[in-house]
Amino acid sequence: MKRNPIIHFLDNIESYICRVLLVFFVVLLFAQILSREFFDYSFSWSEELAVYTFVWFVFFGASYAAKLGAHNRVTFQFNALPRKVVNVIEAIADLFWLGFNVYFVYLSYDFIFNKMNVFWKSQTLGVPMKYFYMIFPIAFTLMSIRIIQVNYYKLIKGVDVKDPEKAEVDKMLEEGGVGGDSADGTKAEG
Repeated sequence: MKRNPIIHFLDNIESYICRVLLVFFVVLLFAQILSREFFDYSFSWSEELAVYTFVWFVFFGASYAAKLGAHNRVTFQFNALPRKVVNVIEAIADLFWLGFNVYFVYLSYDFIFNKMNVFWKSQTLGVPMKYFYMIFPIAFTLMSIRIIQVNYYKLIKGVDVKDPEKAEVDKMLEEGGVGGDSADGTKAEG
């Protein structure tokens, strides 16, 4: 079954945004370095814009990590429990996370549109700061959507959404362990 390209794009929107932001701030900083070294000229606004771009990159990356189920969790205590029980416990923890996100979206929206001084502008760009601060409600809303999506996949669809790094470690352990040791602690034969 072929997947709709619009749905595929929206399902990976954070990944695409992160790629664009990463390329943008690396190129921006590289151009600044070239300008300083070869022309003895500095763009006063480039470093500030690179910092804001990086901040947006980090928050979209956090949302993408939520989609992958890749946020840090202490999970060793779940090793002896059945997978369904672990999923329910993680879903309860995710409800707390979701509650925090919703509250933070409310607080950041309230701050940006009701409490922030409209005359606050970035020092070198001259852009109102509310546009840079918009990352907070945007990213935490996206993160909340991704938390709901991951729990929907785990609890309703029965799909195991696994952190890519944990999946790689599990694969290495199954194939003979890290450093040549198998999962049962014996040396793998080469």
